[in-house]
Amino acid sequence: MAPSPSASPRRLNALTGLRCFAALNIVFFHFSNPKWFGPLAPVINSGYISVSFFILLSGYILAYNYSERGQRGEVDAPRFWKARLSRLYPVYLLSLILSLGMLWEEYGAHSHFMFWTGVVLTPLLVQGWVPALATFWNTPAWTISAEAFFYLLFPWISRWRRPKSLPKLIGLLTILWITASLAGLLYTIFSPDGNPHPDRYTSGIWIRTLKFTPLPHLSTFLFGVVLAAVDAVLPRAARWRAWVGLAGLAALYIVLQYADSLPYPMLHDGLLLPLFAPIVLGLAGNNWLARVFSFRGFVLIGEASYCMYLLHFNFWNIVHKSGVLQITGLMRFDPWISYLLIVLLALITLHWVERPAQRWMKRLLKA
Repeated sequence: MAPSPSASPRRLNALTGLRCFAALNIVFFHFSNPKWFGPLAPVINSGYISVSFFILLSGYILAYNYSERGQRGEVDAPRFWKARLSRLYPVYLLSLILSLGMLWEEYGAHSHFMFWTGVVLTPLLVQGWVPALATFWNTPAWTISAEAFFYLLFPWISRWRRPKSLPKLIGLLTILWITASLAGLLYTIFSPDGNPHPDRYTSGIWIRTLKFTPLPHLSTFLFGVVLAAVDAVLPRAARWRAWVGLAGLAALYIVLQYADSLPYPMLHDGLLLPLFAPIVLGLAGNNWLARVFSFRGFVLIGEASYCMYLLHFNFWNIVHKSGVLQITGLMRFDPWISYLLIVLLALITLHWVERPAQRWMKRLLKA
């Protein structure tokens, strides 16, 4: 069925601007000492929470853009999948090409069978279903495996008749929050990997299943979908949206001050959804806080956040193995110069790879 001719929803530039900070937080989390950031150290030290935020935001944005058509049964599944593949795959493939050197390390870390299984599954976006291989080849790519699963389901999710009343929607969000936190809670109670105090360095089949496989993150994606329904029944221009968003940011900052005292498995998956929700609702409005995050520089980097997230390991290695910092005498400014180069490389990839390849794939697939 052809898409509805109705006007597309307006761009939510403030949320794109927020993606800038979420992506940078992941870069800093992987390649910094949090103490360098002073009062922001707890935020950097908990940078992994940005992944849950991105998954929630993915569900929200898809529902925001497709909800009306979905409720009318007008989301054509093959066309939707082609459009998402065109958006997703070019940079994903580039990340694998730039990570080819990692295959030697993967070969030494796995049995021959598991190695070749990873080589086959990773380009097909299904490596996340095998916990031992979820981070195979390019570590951040596990999230794209999860997103591919959510995109596969979305044409049917978009037709789901959600409640219209705000109390029922909030009740549904509460159920999804509990569901999203349940696996982490069970892991915390039963410690199936034998570590009673797990953290980001804990290894084991069960913690990898919790962190990297698609199903534990499905409730977070659905939370974003329902949050878009909440957003739709709230007045877009309400002034209180700004204060709700600011309260969410402040509450998130306060909670992260005590992150080391909270159960890591729950903090990693689901626990913070009620704090992400007011931030999204605040920045989706038409208010002064949204205008702050709509600053053109933030939006520009936010548009490249997918490239930055998926390629930041590659870019870091390129910068440091090329010797360019030593040759130019810029090494004394590292890692700050590396962060700047990662942002610039992400912007170059967005404009010279992602967008041209997306247009080419859409023409090829007739999406």
